[in-house]
Amino acid sequence: VLATDGDFNVGYNSSSDLGQLIEEKRKTGVFLTCLGYGMGNYKDTTLETLANKGNGNYAYIDTLQEANRFLVKEFKGTMFAIAKDVKIQIEFNPTLVQAYRLIGYENRKLRPEDFKNDAIDAGELGSGHTVTAFYEIIPTGVESNLFVATDDLKYTPKVAPDAPLNSELATVKFRYKKPDGDRSTEMTRVIQNIAVGAHNASPDFRFAAAVAWFGLYLRDSKLIQNKSITDIENLANTAIGQDKEGYRYELIRLVNTFHHN
Repeated sequence: VLATDGDFNVGYNSSSDLGQLIEEKRKTGVFLTCLGYGMGNYKDTTLETLANKGNGNYAYIDTLQEANRFLVKEFKGTMFAIAKDVKIQIEFNPTLVQAYRLIGYENRKLRPEDFKNDAIDAGELGSGHTVTAFYEIIPTGVESNLFVATDDLKYTPKVAPDAPLNSELATVKFRYKKPDGDRSTEMTRVIQNIAVGAHNASPDFRFAAAVAWFGLYLRDSKLIQNKSITDIENLANTAIGQDKEGYRYELIRLVNTFHHN
């Protein structure tokens, strides 16, 4: 575990040298988790990169509450990886979805051909951890100023002859290695074409959607039309649940700060 501001100026101080050292150590079974502290000269990207190369986790510790979450409540998941080089690939049915985009994860994207390549490094999952990824889709037949039509592919048919045209929305493929393994295992799950309104979605889904929406608001993203901080706050408020640790209220307090500034 490395706790630092990431401003390395003694010994190994270049990203390439540090990355090479950590990649060598992870081959011996030593994983690296980085905890970020401080302000001013803080090097966020450096610490995240090192944790990625070290098959570990990364967190910025700015409050006692965050330290308690990362080092106490989620300690097992933080320190003990149960799967490494975890990759997820999703394929949408083009008869139902004309366009889609992944929200966030810009520094986690892999090329399609890297999915089955076991030599390509990816992220790790700890005990009890979950990962959430949001996709925005534009169904076929729906007009959108965000969608630019492309030419049909010449050599790849739009839909395979035996594909179910309306019953399957997407197929999700999941690959992972055991912590001490070198060969990956693949699992596949089909997502059925069943529409669920936002009001019927689970509280976890609604809250995660509010988090993603708030992130796009902070970026002043041109890919969202509704930038009402009131609507974001209202959505988060519908999904607080029991919130014993107060993490969801923490987000709502942050949103509320922007609301009144």
